[in-house]
Amino acid sequence: MKVLFNLNYLLISLFVICSTIYSERDFYSILKVPRSASTNQIKKAYRTLAKQLHPDKNTDDPNAAEKFQDLGAAYEILSDPEKRKRYDECGEECVKKEGMMGSADPFASFFGDFFHFSSGNENGDQKEIPKGGSIRMDVFVTLEELYNGNFIEITRNKPVIKEAKGTRKCNCRQEMVTKQLGPGRFQMIQQAVCDECPNVRFVNEEKTLEFEVEPGMKDGQETKFVAEGEPHMDGEPGDLILKIRALPHHIFERKGDDLYTNITISLQDALVGFTTEIEQLDGRKIVIEREKVTWPGAKIKKKGEGMPNYENNNVKGNLYITFDIDFPKTQFSEEDKQNIAKILNQKSTYKVYNGIYGGN
Repeated sequence: MKVLFNLNYLLISLFVICSTIYSERDFYSILKVPRSASTNQIKKAYRTLAKQLHPDKNTDDPNAAEKFQDLGAAYEILSDPEKRKRYDECGEECVKKEGMMGSADPFASFFGDFFHFSSGNENGDQKEIPKGGSIRMDVFVTLEELYNGNFIEITRNKPVIKEAKGTRKCNCRQEMVTKQLGPGRFQMIQQAVCDECPNVRFVNEEKTLEFEVEPGMKDGQETKFVAEGEPHMDGEPGDLILKIRALPHHIFERKGDDLYTNITISLQDALVGFTTEIEQLDGRKIVIEREKVTWPGAKIKKKGEGMPNYENNNVKGNLYITFDIDFPKTQFSEEDKQNIAKILNQKSTYKVYNGIYGGN
């Protein structure tokens, strides 16, 4: 009887443990990333899925809000190294018990008020709503970031409207009213009419936004954070517009999706051939090899070694390499000169022409 009781207790315990494990959410599956995913991969996956699963875009799905909440919880845990480590060790319930799960909205920090719609009246007409001023900021990024992509945190001191004591005049407008000037005499005049609204005040709050530098972005390209600009007391905030500013690179010059660079080689390598390497923007080594004579100004093309295309990252531009020759500056002996002339076996020819228009 005692053995049977212990067996039943063991089965019940296993059932409770399995039920707990089963009920916990798999944050890696929710974000559709492997357990070995980097922080940048997690952020990129969240940014993509958040746009797809936002309830404002999935009004026909009754579970849209729940899916979006699951996505936010997954991002909150896996994007934080400490929380992610604890989640990997003991699961979601353990993270909850330790108070590591908050109620912050990661979507807002990524996109501002991304799904923001103008309100209308009952007839479907768009109602004009006053709007605060937009703010423009330059974001300076490296060519490596434009090649590989990156996430940049931007800290902004944003004026936020808070309630205050008392009331104020609001929604002021000009209306035509009839005023009596005397017996039987009336005149239509324009008069300011205002509503009474709760009083407000502006308070500066520090807010962190995450801006994704997507592979293939170009210098001057803009990204808008809706409703992250200057507030309006009786309307909506303006927008925050971030403009990409590409920093000069010490090796590559970018033109469209193509990259350009120069390599200086010795006269000996120019004559007998050479093999060398240059480091690509993602750290890979690109082998440059020539077995034939290389003349000053010679160019070669490495197909598919340029910048990723912004619309389709699987398509890349080309890398164009121009060669410069480093001629020796030492004086040769008469014997060396004769040996060089013998090896080259060239006649002395001199061609004079207009270098601007070229010569035949």
